[in-house]
Amino acid sequence: MTPWARTPAPTDSPGWRWPGSLVLRLMLVALLAVAVSGALSAWLASLASGRESIRRLVGQQTEEVEVMARLLASKIEQSQKVLRTVAEGITPDMLNSPSSLEWLLQQGLPAVQFFDSMQVARHDGALRVNLHSGRLEDAANLDPSERDALRRTLTGGKPLVSELVAGRTAEARVMFTMPLRREDGSVMGVVAGALKLQSQGLLPPSMTLPARDDSRLIVFTRDGTILSHPDPLRILGNVRDETGLGPVYTGWLQQAQPVAGRGTTEVLPAHIVSMAGMPLPQWFVARVSDARAMLAPLEGAQRKAWWLAAALIGASMALLAGLMVWMAQPLAQLCHSALQLARGQRGDGIVWPRASGEVGALVQVFEGQVQHSAQQRQQRDQLEGQFQAILDNASVGIVITRQGILEVVGRQACQMLGYTTEELQGRAARTLYASDEDYARLGERVQADFAAHAAFDGDVCFMRKDGSPVWARVQGRGVRVHDMAGGTVWILEDLTAAREAQQQQDWAAIHDPLTQLCNREAFVQRMGVLLAERSARARIPGIAAADAAEGEGDGVMLFLDLDYFTVVNDVAGHDAGDDVLRHVARLLESQVRQIGWAARLGGDEFAVVLPGCSLARGQALAEQLRAAVQAWEPSYQGRSFTLGVSIGLVVLDASLQDVPSVLYAADMACYDAKRAGRNRVETRHADQAAASGRMALGPV
Repeated sequence: MTPWARTPAPTDSPGWRWPGSLVLRLMLVALLAVAVSGALSAWLASLASGRESIRRLVGQQTEEVEVMARLLASKIEQSQKVLRTVAEGITPDMLNSPSSLEWLLQQGLPAVQFFDSMQVARHDGALRVNLHSGRLEDAANLDPSERDALRRTLTGGKPLVSELVAGRTAEARVMFTMPLRREDGSVMGVVAGALKLQSQGLLPPSMTLPARDDSRLIVFTRDGTILSHPDPLRILGNVRDETGLGPVYTGWLQQAQPVAGRGTTEVLPAHIVSMAGMPLPQWFVARVSDARAMLAPLEGAQRKAWWLAAALIGASMALLAGLMVWMAQPLAQLCHSALQLARGQRGDGIVWPRASGEVGALVQVFEGQVQHSAQQRQQRDQLEGQFQAILDNASVGIVITRQGILEVVGRQACQMLGYTTEELQGRAARTLYASDEDYARLGERVQADFAAHAAFDGDVCFMRKDGSPVWARVQGRGVRVHDMAGGTVWILEDLTAAREAQQQQDWAAIHDPLTQLCNREAFVQRMGVLLAERSARARIPGIAAADAAEGEGDGVMLFLDLDYFTVVNDVAGHDAGDDVLRHVARLLESQVRQIGWAARLGGDEFAVVLPGCSLARGQALAEQLRAAVQAWEPSYQGRSFTLGVSIGLVVLDASLQDVPSVLYAADMACYDAKRAGRNRVETRHADQAAASGRMALGPV
């Protein structure tokens, strides 16, 4: 046998392979995960940046209104300081001298020019001076609200800022008052200065510039009167009518909170409103911004960020897909190679990927399987060659059938039946029989024997190709035990000559009609001839020495008595018993035909004669026969039976001169086997065959 050598694998690397469905699904899941996580991250970042931008915008706008409120408060404080300077220049004597008071206000104090109008009144409420734009006017022209402010200052003795002195927008003004005190601290009068609403010292129009469509800076009083507005037409209007600011102001009124200098901001769906108060004048500064317009740059930046994020996600997905395809190449190549192997391509022509990890382990497994398959294929080729040699050279015909079809036919069987192998291979077994009746009748016999013995052994008449009959001894067994559907192996031995001999009248006289073995009379005759020939050879020194030199023994005889045979007869009937005897006869004949012969002595007793056989070989064959009978479990009427055989072995030495002596010695050995427990082999020599109460088998 030539040892199997592995063909070296091709050195060229496998080509690029598209991944399979599993990898594609994993890629889809991974890409979806990247897309979802990227989109979620971008959304969270956008949301955080939007909130941060709004927070910064709110902070900037709140800080702006606080700064504007402090700026206006400082202007009011400056106006009060200027008015205090004027008050410090007025003496008690001047209050009693209107002329000196007028000169002081018109020419003596430069600070007077800061105000648009000034008034001086004594402690009794008498107005001493009413100066408007540098001109003296009659006291009767003083506005009642201005008189009220003077009266409250005289009464309270504290400086104050009046509420808006209404009129036309151009004449709207605010009055500042300062009490005049004597050296003892008592109030001797009051001085007041008024500033127009839109004067440089108070709320100049430039304060609301530059005007923007998306934002408005508004100054209004506690009662909601607008003092400053980018739209001049809205001055002196009510803040409740302002879009965005109106709801915030209404909410502040409902909470009844004091005017505080700290700014607050509310973010409405469409507006961002910031407010800061000035406690002294009880005014508010508010910035109202259009939220959409303010957030438009942010939204634009976010859109750009979204596009950038989408581009990055797309690039990441493409890169991930490429990496996964690249990483999956060993698996894809392994799958392709495995499919090639599954389609029957030889393993030495398949290129396996070179990889580590799990794929590498799988490659090793596949390569091992390929190597194992190659070894099995070589072994199968060798077995097929050996099987074909057996079919071509066996001395008996070999046939394998399955489902009534001739699958394998050996050369000897073809010669026996007169066909070529090609003519019989694949044809129905019915071709070999003369009629359908013969084929059906044999089928029934085969079914019955397989049911009883799991095998068939019998004589069958076939029809040659030329139409002539041919008899053969046929032995059949299932390829798989107890499964005829898996096929049946048949051994055919030509019995045509033997069958012709059986037709002679003298054949029936010396053969047992049930088992076709030699009967007792034939056994006695053949044994007598054997003993005579041996005695004659023993008298010739040269021949005896030659037999001893060749290692030929004296020969042995086996006396066989079936154990538990009566159980089969009593339970299953005599037909079953006859079938057992036929089967045992076939078994004996098949085992000893090459080295001896068998005979039925009567009932369930058989004899086997092995001329020239040594004691050791005879014992081995006896044990082989005993084991074969014990292993056979016939089945009749749905019940299985276990048989055994007790065997007595006697050596045919020179002390046994006649057939009765041989039979007696063998019978005694068989009796010893029965007495020792049955189903065993016992050996005796002639000198041990003393009388034991059992006689030899009848007259000979």
